[in-house]
Amino acid sequence: MNQQIRFCKSFDGTQIAYAITGQGPPLVKAPHWLTHLEYEFQSPIWRPWIEALSADHTLLRMDERACGLSDGDVADISFEAWVRDLEAVVDAAGFERFALLGCSQGAPISIEYAVRHPGRVTQLVLLGGYGRGWMRRGLPPERMAELEAQLKLVEVGWGREDASYRQMFAMQFAPGATMEQINSLSELQRRSASPGNAVRIIRAFFNIDVQQRAPLVSSPTLLLHGRNDRRAPFEEGRLLAGLIPGARLVPLDTENHILLAQEPAFQQFFEELRAFVPAPGRRTKAFENLTTREAEILERIAQGLDNAQIAAHLDMSEKTVRNHITHIFDKLGVENRSRAIVLAREAGLGLQSRRS
Repeated sequence: MNQQIRFCKSFDGTQIAYAITGQGPPLVKAPHWLTHLEYEFQSPIWRPWIEALSADHTLLRMDERACGLSDGDVADISFEAWVRDLEAVVDAAGFERFALLGCSQGAPISIEYAVRHPGRVTQLVLLGGYGRGWMRRGLPPERMAELEAQLKLVEVGWGREDASYRQMFAMQFAPGATMEQINSLSELQRRSASPGNAVRIIRAFFNIDVQQRAPLVSSPTLLLHGRNDRRAPFEEGRLLAGLIPGARLVPLDTENHILLAQEPAFQQFFEELRAFVPAPGRRTKAFENLTTREAEILERIAQGLDNAQIAAHLDMSEKTVRNHITHIFDKLGVENRSRAIVLAREAGLGLQSRRS
């Protein structure tokens, strides 16, 4: 699996990094913090996520502003900026209609995007999400003071060579992780954001509130939430599910905020995701019967290439390409190229050409 890392400019000129992997119907993962597109690709925590999400879909991920490969020196770190960054990235990628996945802080961002662009979000999936940040939950003064103390710890401990604080922080996100996964998450923290930006980001999502916007969501919505999630209490997921019309809540038996590949909750999440956001074209028997070479040719047919261009791309003769196309048409049950293109594009093929 390869990923294509690209950049676009957001509304205020901030450069935002995004990556594309896989093939199939488009799936967009909304921005959240603690990301680094390059490091995630080799991370023992996030690599399984990328592989699973890319298996049946063209997956779009992004580094939010002040994180990862996106610009770090930015004046505006706010909920509104995050939503507008998501708008800029999906437009730059050329995604017109897509399923939208919002994890943690990405959930309220996804909700706001879905309200603003109801015709573009085919399904909305929220994992470990919330509609109100910690400072919008009516907490007692002593709890608010504790949150301020956490911000101070981030400010003084985030960038140190000694990883002890970052490891403690990582344990809150994934208490069931192996030491290798904890060390990787600690390193991701260091690479993702500077101490100053980490404090600004945390303070901004502590103050998120989409409780008035959530009832305006019209996309079919699935929420999944760990029963013992330490970062986003299950009650917040339950409250959010009650605000979104027709939303379904699936409890997951886990205390991990970031689901781990070795736990049953990870498998349950993807079973629910695949049932809710199917990739029918890639699952049909006709497509499964294509050989690897036939699938490569069909991808290029969907991109709009003619036989000569396909032959040049794949280092084949035009006669061999024509023979393969005959077999492809037989397996798909179509009589002509235009019908093959329609079926292929419905299955999510040919997206690379349409984005360029």
